[in-house]
Amino acid sequence: MKFSVFTASTPDWTPEEAVTVLAGQGWDGIEWRVTDQPDAPESGFWAGNKATVPMTGLEGNLDRIARITLESGLEFSGLGGYARCDNHDDVERMLAATAALGAGQVRVTTPPLGTAGWGSEGPSGIPFPVLFDSARRDFEWVAERAAHHGVKALVELHHRTITASASSALRLLEGLDPRHVGVIHDLGNLLIEGQEDYLPAFEMLGEYLAHVHVKNAVWVREDEPDASGAAVYRNEWAPLQSGQGSVLYYFQALSDFGYDGWVTVEDFSTELPLKERTAGNLEYLRRTAALAGLATGAGVR
Repeated sequence: MKFSVFTASTPDWTPEEAVTVLAGQGWDGIEWRVTDQPDAPESGFWAGNKATVPMTGLEGNLDRIARITLESGLEFSGLGGYARCDNHDDVERMLAATAALGAGQVRVTTPPLGTAGWGSEGPSGIPFPVLFDSARRDFEWVAERAAHHGVKALVELHHRTITASASSALRLLEGLDPRHVGVIHDLGNLLIEGQEDYLPAFEMLGEYLAHVHVKNAVWVREDEPDASGAAVYRNEWAPLQSGQGSVLYYFQALSDFGYDGWVTVEDFSTELPLKERTAGNLEYLRRTAALAGLATGAGVR
């Protein structure tokens, strides 16, 4: 098992600063966020993120990203892409970029639920069966193009999308070549929606379990009840050691399953300064992996 950081969670650092700090702290790899983002007066996770590689002009940035990553001694755990499966032009570009960088795998996003707003867009109102059937056809194409480029396209388990759970992601990908499509299992996202007991979920995914994201979350009770008088809760991101998900239990399940791939951290909590947060996370992950019986620094499949 090797540990990397997704640069969505390092918004204050330029790419050069990110690789320097993370390599100096002892991380094994980095997962670059690739997307066009809104401008912002201050750096933030989703806007004004200095460690984001823009989708516009992506191809012109590949040499720079390859050079600074490899010169720092870090590896690519993959690319954190935002191209949606029905945007074939951008998916093709991301697959080609992944191949050019030797990054191996890249996230390809799935549609949000018809009841879910996403970014600046309101709910589409499209029924789930229509969204799902269309995405399945898209991923049949994605699998073929990923095979052409010699890389793997990854579906992330993400709340408010058509693939919030391991079961739904398996249903989307089943029958496609697991050498070229796979699933990102995400501890934090599943606390919000899609939770299934970890080991059975890993066993169900089998060869499709390709990557792991780790963050944590908590549910917080609102001051005001809803119109019926019932309590209302909202989710918030939390530090790895204080969220509701047990990283130790999660790692024990990964160990029992025999997972030996990448674990990428995307910590969106803000209680600690960024540099202190990343250093503390690596120390905690290594210690917890040892307690769970996971070998770190092992070959990545």
